[in-house]
Amino acid sequence: MASKFARIAAGLVLAGMAGTAAFAQQSTTDNRVGANVDWSVFQGENPKECWGVSAPKETVNTRDGRVVAVRRSEIQLFVFYRPEGAPNGQVTFTGGYPFAPGSTVNLKIGDSEFELFTDGEWAWPATSADDTKIITAMKRGADAVLTACSARGTQTKDSFSLLGFTAAVEDAEKRCSG
Repeated sequence: MASKFARIAAGLVLAGMAGTAAFAQQSTTDNRVGANVDWSVFQGENPKECWGVSAPKETVNTRDGRVVAVRRSEIQLFVFYRPEGAPNGQVTFTGGYPFAPGSTVNLKIGDSEFELFTDGEWAWPATSADDTKIITAMKRGADAVLTACSARGTQTKDSFSLLGFTAAVEDAEKRCSG
């Protein structure tokens, strides 16, 4: 029952995130408003959105236990804020490929582990309470490691530095508050 509820909640989050792909593509130097070590801050308008985003420092792709070369589009981990309509501080990950149907992404920060639900190339926590827990862990952590499986069966492990994370998300939140 809990799993069914989590999937329904994830679907509601996904419905509220229809613009996610659009603002991920909007991450250009034209709307970059800040940089903090390994994290950048972007702001979009109409609707107003602000987000902190980073690319992985290391990516390892394996199949059948062996490292393989695969083609992936942009791999990004970000937290976005909107002044209205959506809970603040939404964690989102795009792995640069379609995730295996029905799979989840494991997010490890220090000793804490979290599960992200997937749809296509995107993954999110199931609830806004989970977003809050993840953001708190990211502020305290040194790196975030996301492990997932592609629709083709490739296992991926993406490691993100959290240096500059706190400053970036606080900047994004401030820019989109109220």
